[in-house]
Amino acid sequence: MAGPLTGIRILDFTWALAGPFGSMILTDLGAEVLKVERVGETEEERGPGPFVEGFSTYFFSINRGKQSIALDLKSSQGREVIYALARQVDVVVENFKPGAMERLGFGYETLRQINPRLVFASCSGFGQWGPYAERGAFDVIVQALGGLMSITGEPGGSPLRAGASVGDILGGTFMAVGVLAALVERSRSGLGQQVDASMLEAQVALLENAVVRHSATGEVPAPIGSRHPLLTPFQAFPTADGHIVVAGVRDWAYFCVALGREDLAFDPRFQTNSLRTQHHAELEPELIKAFRTKSTAEWTTLLEGAALNAPVNSVDKLFTDPHLTERGALVELPLPGDRQGTLKVANHPVKYSRTPTNVDRPAPELGEQTAHILRDVAGLSDEAIAQLEEQGIIEQFRPDRQQRRGGQSVFG
Repeated sequence: MAGPLTGIRILDFTWALAGPFGSMILTDLGAEVLKVERVGETEEERGPGPFVEGFSTYFFSINRGKQSIALDLKSSQGREVIYALARQVDVVVENFKPGAMERLGFGYETLRQINPRLVFASCSGFGQWGPYAERGAFDVIVQALGGLMSITGEPGGSPLRAGASVGDILGGTFMAVGVLAALVERSRSGLGQQVDASMLEAQVALLENAVVRHSATGEVPAPIGSRHPLLTPFQAFPTADGHIVVAGVRDWAYFCVALGREDLAFDPRFQTNSLRTQHHAELEPELIKAFRTKSTAEWTTLLEGAALNAPVNSVDKLFTDPHLTERGALVELPLPGDRQGTLKVANHPVKYSRTPTNVDRPAPELGEQTAHILRDVAGLSDEAIAQLEEQGIIEQFRPDRQQRRGGQSVFG
């Protein structure tokens, strides 16, 4: 069945994590994504390990379902190929430093002359303009600059990076949102536009309550572990065999009875949420003492109806969770080319009643669809394609080259 973006064609210049994650969202939604890669690129250059059958699992996880064209972008012939493709696509996405696409000859002002309906989306660390625009950025850089690290961790501890690369991922996600909004607007105006997504600004948007709280009170939010600054109890507690998260206590007295601490229900310091938050330092040790007496599974049952709660799962538990299994939250994809085996990846998280997503294709081998893209999208003849390959302007995937590009991870 066709996905929501079936019929939309995207030329994808993205690399690393932020850009590919954003274009992966669009791929999952049914868009035809043509990923531009460099001729001669090794598997280690495509992404770090671990490697399975010589293929980068990092690359695999964020490039599923895309088509790869390997091209020398700095050659005049390569530029002409890109111009031919730009005429046939709806969207261009890229996440180079500002100015890089212009230097290659593929900036928005150039490509919009070729295709006025083109949506041109950029995801960069700091946006296309501003004092920081020329700086490079990694996930940890924007987590630090954007304030997230300052509120992550235990009280009095060192700033901590979030366990997932939320700086990259949010930047890519907002780029995808920008593409979708521009495509909707194009359906009215008939014109494309430039979309400028900033990883730093996406990170600031993530802070929601911390930003408005400082604006309202002047308070500078600080790390408070897994707690919520305004709700108590709302955090992770150690149990006899792991950890449990408790949130959303519906009835304090009922909760205390379920916890086996009826005495806390009558303590005047803890009668309201505001009082419990005010006296968190006195309440927390009592709750920790109680939660250590039983297993996580026992508490999950005992607290049903008294408070929202959940075990703190390690990643391996996601693979067997009954709800995630029934919802298809993880999908198994074959390794590309002639490689043997499969890998599980996270599925697209949104369900659609009429136009479901269909995550069923792996990430491509380097240049796997070069000939198809040149022939069926750019309109080149077989003779022209053969000549470009002979000149080293393009590269097509051939199984006998698979071992040459494989290897062990330099990251251990």
